[in-house]
Amino acid sequence: MPYYNNATCREIFDQQNCLKFGRPDTDFMKWKWKPDKCELPRFDAEQFLELVRGKSMAFVGDSLGRNQMQSLQCLLARVVYPEDIISYTKDKRFKRWFYVNYNFTLASSWAPHLVRTIDTDPNGPTNNRLLNLYLDEAEDAWAAQIETYDYVIISAGRWFYGPQVFYENGKVVGCHRCLKNTIKNLTMFYGYRKAFRTSFKTLLSLARFSGVTFLRTLSPAHFENGEWNKGGNCVRTQPVSNGEMKLEGGDLELYLTQVEEFRRAKREGKRRGLDFRLLDISAAMVVRPDGHPNHYGHWPHENVTIADCVHWCLPGPIDTWNELLLQMLKRERH
Repeated sequence: MPYYNNATCREIFDQQNCLKFGRPDTDFMKWKWKPDKCELPRFDAEQFLELVRGKSMAFVGDSLGRNQMQSLQCLLARVVYPEDIISYTKDKRFKRWFYVNYNFTLASSWAPHLVRTIDTDPNGPTNNRLLNLYLDEAEDAWAAQIETYDYVIISAGRWFYGPQVFYENGKVVGCHRCLKNTIKNLTMFYGYRKAFRTSFKTLLSLARFSGVTFLRTLSPAHFENGEWNKGGNCVRTQPVSNGEMKLEGGDLELYLTQVEEFRRAKREGKRRGLDFRLLDISAAMVVRPDGHPNHYGHWPHENVTIADCVHWCLPGPIDTWNELLLQMLKRERH
């Protein structure tokens, strides 16, 4: 059974509030991930809060990181809501919540590329405008705030598919889908690798940082019957069997790239006494095409034509990510 619903959790964004907007099937909330040779325990909110008592946790990344954080807030709401909101900016993409009874701080930092990014056309289309990525400079919005955190969950993914110009040492080194003949053509994987390398290097270089870094791996999208902007949708109501769907193409390459950079950082972290942990959700999620909002992230009369097969319904399969996170925190404690 689901841990919460749209009536018991006030933190659900409309875009992921599938029950509110009339999704008729409910089985997507009931399936449970079973790892090989073990049972994944249900999420225990009281246990989680005791483990993070006196600690702080930050989610750094894009809207899928925020999706996971809101899942966590809903899971914890069975015990307590944060009683105080403390934020250093009015931008809602950067927020902090304080669980007074547990002295626990939860934060969200919007950084879809992890590195410093300049939008060349702020008023252009969200998914296809040219961005300048400074691959050797971590995004200051998170890097300047992160040093005192005990747990950092870092992630990035789908934004790297868009047009980008890559900078290093302040100079253009290439681009992805920029359509400029004077600039060397590089793949998105080049920028993706450099972004993670810079982010991990930043965490490793902070003098006062002693926290645990979790890389949450790539969350697969499930567009079928067309691309995301050409009628693609995700209408399935049940998981698929292992092997029926798998990471492939660009998603597989992104996954392999981030794991390679994670392993590199983990080796360096050992020398510095810093822990890096892999929160690998990709295999569990690639078989869950039923868990996305599709067109149930808005009212039917709003006539939004693009389906959401990227984010995850709340409640839904994404709650598994926090079940895994809890077990990893327990291992850290032991």
